[in-house]
Amino acid sequence: MKTPAKRLALPFAGALVTSSLIGASFAGSAQAAPDWSSDPLTNKRPEAYAVANFWLDANGAALKKASQYNWDAKDVTKLVRGSGDAADGKPGTVAPIGGQSGPAAKVKNINLPKTIGKVFFVTSKGEYRWCSATSIQARYRNLVATAGHCVYDIDGNEDVMRNWVFVPGYYQGKAPWGIYVGQTAFTHYDLATYEDFDRDYAFVAVYNGVQFAGKKEVVKSEFNAWAGGKWIESEPIDAKEYAEGLDKYGVEGPYWKKLSDPDVQTVGKPADADKHIEEYIATGRNGVKLTAVEVSEGVYNKAPKGLDNNAKFERKSGAVVAISLEEYRELAKAKADGNFLGTLTATKDKNGNEIAWYKSQFYIKKWVKTSVKELYFRDHYFIGLAKDVGRLGDVVGGQGVAWNQPVSQKVYAFGYPADAHPDGDKPFTGLTPKWCYGKTAAKTYTVDAYKVANHIALKCSMTGGADGAPWLIKYNNGKRLGYVNGVTSLFHDQDANDRVDYNSSPYFDGETAGVYNQAQGTLNAKIVSPKGELLK
Repeated sequence: MKTPAKRLALPFAGALVTSSLIGASFAGSAQAAPDWSSDPLTNKRPEAYAVANFWLDANGAALKKASQYNWDAKDVTKLVRGSGDAADGKPGTVAPIGGQSGPAAKVKNINLPKTIGKVFFVTSKGEYRWCSATSIQARYRNLVATAGHCVYDIDGNEDVMRNWVFVPGYYQGKAPWGIYVGQTAFTHYDLATYEDFDRDYAFVAVYNGVQFAGKKEVVKSEFNAWAGGKWIESEPIDAKEYAEGLDKYGVEGPYWKKLSDPDVQTVGKPADADKHIEEYIATGRNGVKLTAVEVSEGVYNKAPKGLDNNAKFERKSGAVVAISLEEYRELAKAKADGNFLGTLTATKDKNGNEIAWYKSQFYIKKWVKTSVKELYFRDHYFIGLAKDVGRLGDVVGGQGVAWNQPVSQKVYAFGYPADAHPDGDKPFTGLTPKWCYGKTAAKTYTVDAYKVANHIALKCSMTGGADGAPWLIKYNNGKRLGYVNGVTSLFHDQDANDRVDYNSSPYFDGETAGVYNQAQGTLNAKIVSPKGELLK
């Protein structure tokens, strides 16, 4: 794997978090200065807004399209017993926050944590994927824990995944507690540089959550001034409503028309055109009307201004109109078939991923026979209603974090498995979270294929899609809170029957705590204002 050019690879530095947050045990546990890496997932709020819209547009179509992440095609591996002593200092913990209030999902008398959910992203190959994850406690209550390979593009040619978001409580395209766009990702340098799965964990600082609550129709002046998401929808109307609209709004209003006949019967400018121009526009005169005909941008640019034949139709031509991805695709097909003369453009983020779409259409004035059919339209101006949900930890709480803990502890793992077993059986759908419970093995384990020397192992049949699932020790079933002491990294077949029977996780040591400490120093940030407008 290439050495990341943009990634910061700095030794651990700076004061540890105060004991009021995490306890004095933290200060005594970090023995070595860990090499941590960080990468921005989004650079500015407009990009973060576009990422949220990318996943939530069209009733969560992109979320529903995503499938579980399978970063490597290798068969599941077999664990080999290791030394069993991976601690590098004293044990330490960070207490969880936000005990459960109100009803929550329950599976076989196990209350599922409100903190768990899915992370969604786009790979360097353009694939829509997801992994499992959880909210964890942090100084600014804005941190997500997952597997490192669910954030860093280990199997591709980029530093990090694109359009990365966390959706707690995700279910079938719904984001009940909002969508949290990734701001900055942190992991150990050994994973980012050497693909060392002993460090296959990541802590991601996220923006405040965002929810989109539909749309609101506004007048054009409010539409023009709106700094958030906005678009225009054109409604077909009849000739009477068009005429009434012109009387009310004038030529600068939302009413417009075009010809439907592709073979427009044009005539020369009538001699009395200047004297009776309003009649020629509204109803026609002596079998002739002045109307607008859609043309290509090149034809429009060559047309003169004024009332001469083939003059420019100024009111609407060339206006850049925001459209949905669905309309963009439909118009692209129509343009390929020669049925759309306008232009289509798309804006892209820093990774070259399309995040917003626009159209422009061009019209010139033509004198035509009144037998040519006209189509009439009214534009409706809409703004997207966005809402700042707040900090992740304030909304769903945050699991605690633990490191340098003894192995052979009771642990719950909560994830969204979806992959088939090696024998082809597919018992999981990935739609709802599943869980495993038991004691981790008494020793740590090695997996040479992934440079693993110290993984902890749990007997568990969850398959791919559970990548990044939190391993919680000291889990309180009533509060639905515990301490993250690992994340699902690899899947194993110990008895060689082509079935996953063990999951494994990196051992969380003092260096893990150091990476976590760097991550939790990232300030939380809002994407939208209380009014729902995009913040610059």
